[in-house]
Amino acid sequence: MIEAGRIIEAVQGLTVAQGPMAGQSLRLGTFQRNFIEGAFASGVNIAALSVGRGNGKTALSAALATTHLLGLWDDQPQREIVVAARTRDQARTCWAFCCSYLAETPGIKIRRGAALEIEFEDGNGPHLLKAVPSTGKAVLGGAATLAIMDERAAWMASRGDEMEAALLTSLGKRDGRALLISTSAPDDANSFSRWLDTPPSGCYVQEHKADPDLPADDWPSLLQANPGSLEGIGATRDWLVKAAGQAIERGGSALAAFRNLHRNERVNIETRALLIDLDQWQGCEVDDLPPRAGPCVIGLDLGASASMTAAAFHWPDTGRLEVLGWFPDDPSLAVRGINDGVGRRYQEMAERAELRTMPGRTVPVAGWIGQVLAHVGGETIATILADRFKQGEVQDGLSAAGYRGPVTWRGFGWRDGAEDITRFQRAVYERRVAAPKSLLLRSAMADAVCLTDPAGNPKLAKGRALGRIDPAAAAVLAVAEGQRMITRPVQRARMAWA
Repeated sequence: MIEAGRIIEAVQGLTVAQGPMAGQSLRLGTFQRNFIEGAFASGVNIAALSVGRGNGKTALSAALATTHLLGLWDDQPQREIVVAARTRDQARTCWAFCCSYLAETPGIKIRRGAALEIEFEDGNGPHLLKAVPSTGKAVLGGAATLAIMDERAAWMASRGDEMEAALLTSLGKRDGRALLISTSAPDDANSFSRWLDTPPSGCYVQEHKADPDLPADDWPSLLQANPGSLEGIGATRDWLVKAAGQAIERGGSALAAFRNLHRNERVNIETRALLIDLDQWQGCEVDDLPPRAGPCVIGLDLGASASMTAAAFHWPDTGRLEVLGWFPDDPSLAVRGINDGVGRRYQEMAERAELRTMPGRTVPVAGWIGQVLAHVGGETIATILADRFKQGEVQDGLSAAGYRGPVTWRGFGWRDGAEDITRFQRAVYERRVAAPKSLLLRSAMADAVCLTDPAGNPKLAKGRALGRIDPAAAAVLAVAEGQRMITRPVQRARMAWA
């Protein structure tokens, strides 16, 4: 059995070779010691650590790899350590740390050729440490005793998963351990996110992230994602707060990148393509909703069996926006969450009364529209908007539900879609929309991106294959029409003399 205390003692016996602390003994932060204790506890063979950039992840990985290579806490024969990163250059960073820790150690052979390797020879060896890219085949046939996956969230989806599988299967030959250490991924579908959200048995998870819904420069939440800051590890408080302020001023991709990397939040860093970035949308979320006053505009987005179906209700006179989603109940929300890579998110939406289910494998259109109309029973409906591509299905459902009011058919292509998206974005930027804090809407906004044609016209699309953007699409329809209603001139009656 491996003792965590023995590992911590071995790591802190190393000497820092570079930076302002060069020549001093390495000192672990509290969160790093906690990770070692959890990762090497009895019954654990996989551990995941998520923390903000600059908190010593690579240095910790290198220290664990180095001390294991030397047999300071596990003396099994012919130890094999694999350090994998997205690219060879990124793997080289961790490998260079290992070389610096071993600079004065006898019996070390360093190979800097096509393969980045360190060999250590003693009476129980040879022992090998190699740094490899996540896209290679260098671990096939290996029998690692320790595998470190550095910045796992940044690995390419398909090849990264193949490398992960190869490493994990190689560990079984010698009862090895795997460590996944990274900043947060930009979305829930990422393989690293799934390790954090739904860890299997025998997996230890330690995640340091800022509380959501807070300004980027909020220090208490910044400290949550950067636990090493107060212990001299990584960026100082002054630097983090200053960098956050600069990101806020620049906005867009700079702000999203800061939230993702330094606040360790799951924010899509491709913000130039997002329909609305998180900070802009949060400005429209209010605790006290304005009243349902004036005519209501309803936007419908009818999905298929696997897709979500959604409806948005917008009162242009007050800006109030309500959005609901529907799924068929076969399969269950729990199964859908696993299939879509979002864990319990759909179940949480249902618990918050934002997502409903209807019997069957597809949402019955007439029954769904009946629930939509019941949600605004007694309200004056100005118009219902829907995609003209599904005009037949929706029209039949409206007739079956007994609706005889006006219907507006819109397209999601470049022509109608560009206008609706532009009006929706302008309404959000100018705070003409007031919505409750909705997990359903936030999830949809995170997955909704805009494809742009050569003329600069945006069209709504999914940011990931398993994304469910139907609530965002319905909201775009409803809000855009509401903005058109507000700007239309009032028609005055004309009088004529007989």
